[in-house]
Parts: sequence; C-alpha cells; structure tokens
Amino acid sequence: MTLVTVNGIQLNISDTGAPAGRPGAPVVVLGHGLLFSTTMWRHQVEALRSTYRCVAVDWRGQGATPPTADGYDMDTLTADLIALIEHLELGPVHYAGLSMGGFVGQRLAARRPDLVRSLILIDTSAGPEDPDKISRYRLLAAVYGVLGMKPLLGQVAPIMFTPAFITTPGGTATVSTWVAELKSNNRRGVKKAIRGVTDRLAIEDEIGTITAPTLVLVGAEDVATPVAKAEKIAQGIPGAQLRVMPGIGHVSTLESPGLVTGLMTEFLAAQPSVG
Repeated sequence: MTLVTVNGIQLNISDTGAPAGRPGAPVVVLGHGLLFSTTMWRHQVEALRSTYRCVAVDWRGQGATPPTADGYDMDTLTADLIALIEHLELGPVHYAGLSMGGFVGQRLAARRPDLVRSLILIDTSAGPEDPDKISRYRLLAAVYGVLGMKPLLGQVAPIMFTPAFITTPGGTATVSTWVAELKSNNRRGVKKAIRGVTDRLAIEDEIGTITAPTLVLVGAEDVATPVAKAEKIAQGIPGAQLRVMPGIGHVSTLESPGLVTGLMTEFLAAQPSVG
C-alpha cells in the first residue's frame, strides 16, 4: 500500500516503477471499476510491467484509499487523478479505465489532453446511469451499507460477471477473492462511491474533443454497460477503435484477462514513442 497526498486527500496507488534498465519507460495509469480496486488489474500489470511503468489507482473509499466526507463525483475523482499524474510527474500517460475508471478517463482525456498519450476505455459509458437502474442500485447501496455484500452477492455478482464464468472454478475463485477484498473496505465510503456512479453526469458532449488515440473494449455480455454504450463512445471520439469481446461480462479484465491484456498490449505497442 502506498498512500500519496494529492488534491487534499490520501490516494492509494500501486506503482511498479520503471522496468529494469528503462528509466524513461512510458507510463500506463489504470483506473478500476466500482466495488473493485487496483487488484482488478493484476493480470494486466504482470504482463505490462516489463515494458511500462504501471500505476494503478484506488478511488476514494475503495481499495486502500481512505473514505472522505465528500468528493465522490466523477469530476472530483478526475481532479484527484490529474493531481496524482502531476505530483508524480508521470505525464503524458497511457490511461486505461474500466467502467468507473472509464468515466474518469474520458474526463481526463477531454479536459487535459496534455496528460494523455493514449486512452483505453473498457466496459464503460459516456452517458448518465440508465434511469431504470438507478433506484435498484441505490437500494443495493443502502442494503450494503447496513449488511455488507454477503446478502447481495447473488444480485451483484451477475452484474459484474457472466453466469457461465461464475460457475467455473476460476470464476468461483475470482468472486471469492473479490468479496474478501471488499470486506476490508469501509462500508460508508463504498456506499458513497456507489452514489457517485449512480448520480454521475454525462460526458457525451465532451468526448468529441478527445484527440488521444482511443481503444474501446466491451464484453458482448456486459449487462452493466452494454455494447450500445461502447458503440456511442466509439462514434463520439474521432478515430476510436471498437472491439467487442464475445461471451464476456462487465469486469472483463478478470473474466478474460488473456484477451483483454492481448488487446491492450497490441494497442499500446502501436502508439508512437515520445521524442
């Protein structure tokens, strides 16, 4: 755990440092999805760290980042991320974000293009939360705040992963690890993070200004941010590439790490070197 003080808060990061013999290696910054943490990227970091410096971030109240009184909206999280990149002098960076991390990444790329070399958006959306889901997610947040994840697992796990994956040995282990990590979080902070997602504002009117090369990935079976959401992002960002991953759900970095890592690696390798 590494807590960095930025934007008036403590932000936990996982930083591999530059690869051996490559002090000037490009940096990949990774932003996790709701109810997860830096460990959501463990497979991708292991594959990328020999070529890139990998810095994964825990958003407020999640992972090992302490909860705060407020500031869980996507604009404030973006300000946290900007402050981190500037504090560590990382930029410009390759940024990859899944779901909630993608909400933040789109804001970063649209508002601070000087800090972004390329953008990878995974299982995310440029729009607000679907109205028919907001009440359900708020209710789940309220129950979670009182009882924790255990009584909700049967409802939440199928939002994150496909039913087929959950029933496999690997899927069962992945869900067990996720739930165990979530138990260590402050419930109040996580509840506020959920509300930050459900109450988020759209970014659709800004993504047309994004100039960074962009890859949009989405699981074909993603029920949280379906393929149509990814298609709108790809249509809205000039030159964006879209790849739909068959048979995969929302948290694709864990459900199909090999495929996601391969697509990320291929995209990153195609980006020009700085200088």
